[in-house]
Amino acid sequence: MRLIVMGQQAFGKDVLAKLLDTGTDEVVAVYCEPDRDGKPVDPIKEYALEKGLPVEQPANFDDPATLETLAGFKADLMVMAFVNVFVPEAARDTPTHGSICFHPSLLPLHRGPSAVNWPIIMGSKKSGFSWFYPSDGLDEGDSLMQWECEIGPDDTVIDLYFKKIYPVAVDSVLEVVDHFRGGNPPRIVANEDDATYERRCTRRHSGIDWNKPVGQVHDLIRGTNPSPGAWTRFNGAELGIFDCTRVPGDGISSRVRAVTDDGFEVQCVGGRILVKRVKPEGGAKIPAAEWASSVGLKPGDEFGL
Repeated sequence: MRLIVMGQQAFGKDVLAKLLDTGTDEVVAVYCEPDRDGKPVDPIKEYALEKGLPVEQPANFDDPATLETLAGFKADLMVMAFVNVFVPEAARDTPTHGSICFHPSLLPLHRGPSAVNWPIIMGSKKSGFSWFYPSDGLDEGDSLMQWECEIGPDDTVIDLYFKKIYPVAVDSVLEVVDHFRGGNPPRIVANEDDATYERRCTRRHSGIDWNKPVGQVHDLIRGTNPSPGAWTRFNGAELGIFDCTRVPGDGISSRVRAVTDDGFEVQCVGGRILVKRVKPEGGAKIPAAEWASSVGLKPGDEFGL
């Protein structure tokens, strides 16, 4: 099959590499976002150029000349791997079999740009990824295939995405293309009653309220680790909170209950958070015990927003 690969960053590059390594199909072009001033060359663009592939970087797909160029590649399928730009129907339907798109959630759950963060923040026990037939709606359309995995009780975004979803998703692109090669790709109809959409998870969502139940605080910290990063304030200065675990204990919420070689414990409702790694304002990530020693943290001290 003649393929167009559209994507960006490491995931797009690795999907492209997987398709090229097998040699079963012909990648006729690579599409990625326009270059940005002061930003490094996108890995997928760099890799495509190394392999001698045509690279297109249209600012949008409304221009007739852009659509003409796309049609000129005479592709059978466009594989959309990690795409942030809007691709209208006229472009998506140009290849013989149209387009198929990747999303790191079990659609129609968690449509939107932070689909890995929110399931963890919300305390979900499972997640996964979908390859779906994109429409003009954000992450809307029936799915071709889905893969499900457990969210462990201490999983962070790194654990869920990079260790679980990412490697399986890259390999799965071969199965995706096989479905189209077979001539009868399946459709899993989306149940819109189950659909959710969450906006991008940013710093405004990741401030820690230590007066909430310990499970909610723990889920927020791990669901924003490493990005955008949970945060709190101590003596007026912002402190990023990263690696942590739940420990038993009671007391007045938002107060430090213990300082040890492992870090420091902050009381929440129904339990404590043992903070193991922090990022002081203007500094780098360091062990929590090291930071606690540097500021003289002691039981009874209080965190807030």
